[in-house]
Amino acid sequence: MMLGTLIGEPWADYGLVDSGHGRKLERYGRFRFVRPEPQAMWAPAKPDWTFDGEFVPGSDEEGGGRWQFDQPVPRDGWGMRWDDVRFTAQTTPFRHLGFFPDMAPVWSWMRERLDGLETADCMNLFGYTGVGTLSLASKGARMVHVDASKKSVEAARANAALSGLDAAPVRWIIDDAAKFTAREVRRGRRYDGILLDPPKYGRGPEGEIWRLEEDLPRLIADCRQLLDENSRFLFLTVYAVRMSALAIGEMLRQLFADLPGTVEAGELGVREEARGLTLPPAIWARWSR
Repeated sequence: MMLGTLIGEPWADYGLVDSGHGRKLERYGRFRFVRPEPQAMWAPAKPDWTFDGEFVPGSDEEGGGRWQFDQPVPRDGWGMRWDDVRFTAQTTPFRHLGFFPDMAPVWSWMRERLDGLETADCMNLFGYTGVGTLSLASKGARMVHVDASKKSVEAARANAALSGLDAAPVRWIIDDAAKFTAREVRRGRRYDGILLDPPKYGRGPEGEIWRLEEDLPRLIADCRQLLDENSRFLFLTVYAVRMSALAIGEMLRQLFADLPGTVEAGELGVREEARGLTLPPAIWARWSR
């Protein structure tokens, strides 16, 4: 099993400006925001930051907190772009801004894996507001986008319209990701690629409970049944710091031992603009052929 780091570089509409002392300063289009970042254990490049808003975390461990704004910020969001994908960024009660910019190198990598396929069928589990889905749909992939949140799927469809992809072959599914995947196995479905970005904890539309450490192995095993020797990839990202890249990599290595290809694992990093250092917000594991 190979280990490595995927590093996201700044792009026109996003950049990690500075980081340190448990916080990070980022630019999202014309706005700048400060958010908590436990991995930023060093000192920032500059002691004083200028920004439009800051997320102040609560005292609980479930991600609570609130936004404080120094300058007016559109509460209904503003437009952004990654490559040919357009979408809306927005401050949310969950400290993020409606998409995960550190996933940009993953979007590029998935596109590369599908090069040469005339048609490709892919699934995005825990698809959220759909930037990952649209990054593949814009290149002609037939997509299945699954998320338990009706609001998130509605936002993803709105992003598809912004990108001119409202007529693209995307199935928008509001469902529990684990239950839907198990049904796909029973249906005998097959995919060329699968992307998973599961939360640490979540609830399905009918109150189903998702706990990452307990439920991830079964879900990955089901995903394995949806792939074959002609499939191209499975990519898993994990933001739960108590898990390790070695652990999730070994899980994939065992489950994919009967398929040709390569299993890799490592950290997902974002390049800081101030000094060029790498901030690691997540870990990942992948199988590819």
